[in-house]
Amino acid sequence: MVVNSNRVEHFDNHESMINIQIELPPSPPLEIHRVRLPPERTTFQKLKQRLSEIFFPDDPLYRFKNQTCLQKLLLGLQFLFPIFQWAPEYNFRLLRSDVISGLTIASLAIPQGISYAKLANLPPIVGLYSSFVPPLIYSLLGSSRHIGVGPVSIASLVMGSMLSETVSSSEDSILYLKLAFTATFFAGVFQASLGILRLGFVIDFLSKATLVGFMAGAAVIVALQQLKGLLGIVHFTDKMQIIPVLTSVFKQREECVHNIKMVMANHCDGNLLPGLPVDKRGILHKAHGIAFIGKLPEGINPPSANMLYFDGHYLGVAIKTGIVTGILSLTEGIAVGRTFAAMQNYQVDGNKEMMAIGLMNIAGSCTSCYVTSGSFSRSAVNYNAGAKTTVSNIVMAAAVLVTLLFLMPLFNYTPNVILGAIIITAVIGLIDYQAAYKLWKVDKLDFLACLCSFFGVLFISVALGLAIAVGVSVFKILLHVTRPNTMVLGKLPGTQIYHNLNQYKEATRVPSFLILAVESPIYFANATYLQERILRWIREEEDRIRANDESTLKCIILYMTAVTAIDTSGIDTICELRKMLERRSLQLVLANPVASVVEKLHHSKMLDSFGSRGLYLTVGEAVADISSLWKDQA
Repeated sequence: MVVNSNRVEHFDNHESMINIQIELPPSPPLEIHRVRLPPERTTFQKLKQRLSEIFFPDDPLYRFKNQTCLQKLLLGLQFLFPIFQWAPEYNFRLLRSDVISGLTIASLAIPQGISYAKLANLPPIVGLYSSFVPPLIYSLLGSSRHIGVGPVSIASLVMGSMLSETVSSSEDSILYLKLAFTATFFAGVFQASLGILRLGFVIDFLSKATLVGFMAGAAVIVALQQLKGLLGIVHFTDKMQIIPVLTSVFKQREECVHNIKMVMANHCDGNLLPGLPVDKRGILHKAHGIAFIGKLPEGINPPSANMLYFDGHYLGVAIKTGIVTGILSLTEGIAVGRTFAAMQNYQVDGNKEMMAIGLMNIAGSCTSCYVTSGSFSRSAVNYNAGAKTTVSNIVMAAAVLVTLLFLMPLFNYTPNVILGAIIITAVIGLIDYQAAYKLWKVDKLDFLACLCSFFGVLFISVALGLAIAVGVSVFKILLHVTRPNTMVLGKLPGTQIYHNLNQYKEATRVPSFLILAVESPIYFANATYLQERILRWIREEEDRIRANDESTLKCIILYMTAVTAIDTSGIDTICELRKMLERRSLQLVLANPVASVVEKLHHSKMLDSFGSRGLYLTVGEAVADISSLWKDQA
């Protein structure tokens, strides 16, 4: 369907073409609407609205309006403890689903907990402790119904790598354990603070591109680190970079080949079958160097508040490790929660999640746990097993409790090579080739951030690799802010719509007008650039007019719909630009500025210098009014 001002043509795309023309009455003359100032507000009202938009976009207090004291108390409990929202409607059918899903994720949580603890260079039992207390706390405070709480691979890897750069887990295990609990405490404090202060936008600086590269690099590092257990290497490097790891393997290649041959020989002889008696396992351990987990202590989490390290040379390391692992685990937990919430059409409160994850880590640091969050693998299993509420986490914690009390001897003779295989299987899925390829196709700067994160983790360190990638992402933001996009608009035939000439080839220029659109707020950081870019557009337009012998340029219309804010530098730039154009007998007109911009322009007295024909509601009205003025003057 093609619509013109005086006819409509319809083309039916069959073997024969039908052309129908309907004559329409001529369009009425365009009515000019003037831009109005917004209602006057005090400085306090403006500040209150602005702070509300920044920190409370969801307006959490709206539900308390016009409620009785008892209703406000109940709503307050539901706001602080989401369990009060669904507990009154809980029934046996929901319990049955949660029990099944809880037992299912417990079967995954036990080997994962042991494996991820070793990934963080911590005693395996700490991984099981971390699957008991934190899930119980999250079930009271968390807003996601499907998150499976426990240790996660990325946070485990980062904690292990950052702490190992300063303290050896084998040479000074007590100090290492103290730093791990202290880092967990600071991670929890940082996470809870973000939620209480509603500063969740901080974690948004970890873009998807950054995380894709970071997780891929971390997965490679984790997989390479497992060569120590898989190949039976005794003297293996403690460093996490790819070059030291490969160098360590290369120097001990003869030992690796020998160990592989021994394992294959034992496998062929049936010596590694699960039914072996304990004494023969001991013989294998001594004769062939096959390492087992060893004896794990029985019982529930011992207190560890007395092990928190708040004074000493390594406090800075613990704080830095806590903040980095806190950001990563928080990002993963919120992303996982929102993913499954979207699939079930309910909402996850990001600030509540920050407080819940933060408080469970603070409590975990005092009960022999290290950093935990919402695990994607556990949550996926939990979701597919039919979980309905966070009771599934309570069931999982109960299953882990039974294991801690009665079943620990069953894990004493688990070979470390099995744990290494479990870790490799878990982390290999973190390498997302398709996401990286999509970044390359869609946004080259995002792909650059992904590569910086990936190679930074591989060749420098986990923390610095992540910092470099965040730096690239911040540079991208600054680039968009300081170098905003500008474009020339043209009129679409038969309409009053003005759009980008490069995007719509059928759009035509309006004689004697140059219509420019700015797609960014005008701040001190980009004001000079915008002035120079606008002047360049004008020079190019004048050159084009002379080359094509067209009507002389008389008016520049600045379309400001996308200019959502302006500061004093921006206002001064527009004033200076208007004066420069006046000296060249060119008129500057503003079209459709938003309310906050109009208010600032009014208070600055800048609109007085524009006169009665300097501000319009639309580009079409500006063109029509100024053109009619030119006709009257002629």
